[in-house]
Amino acid sequence: MDTEQLAALARATDGDDPLAGLDATVRVRREMERVEAVLVRRARNRGSTWAEIAEVLGVSKQAVHKKYGGRGLLGSQK
Repeated sequence: MDTEQLAALARATDGDDPLAGLDATVRVRREMERVEAVLVRRARNRGSTWAEIAEVLGVSKQAVHKKYGGRGLLGSQK
């Protein structure tokens, strides 16, 4: 999703139709989760520690490792 699409979704949350706004919110949230996962993977590939990533995200090291450290996103990296 490009930035213009994301901006259009953000604008839709401020419209008159609350259902359209909710739909846009869900779509924005999904895209942000996807972007976050990509950036976590990129940070790990460049040598960032789980503690460094957790600090930036404002969560515990255990929380970020549990969410992204499994087999799915980052393979067997620990």
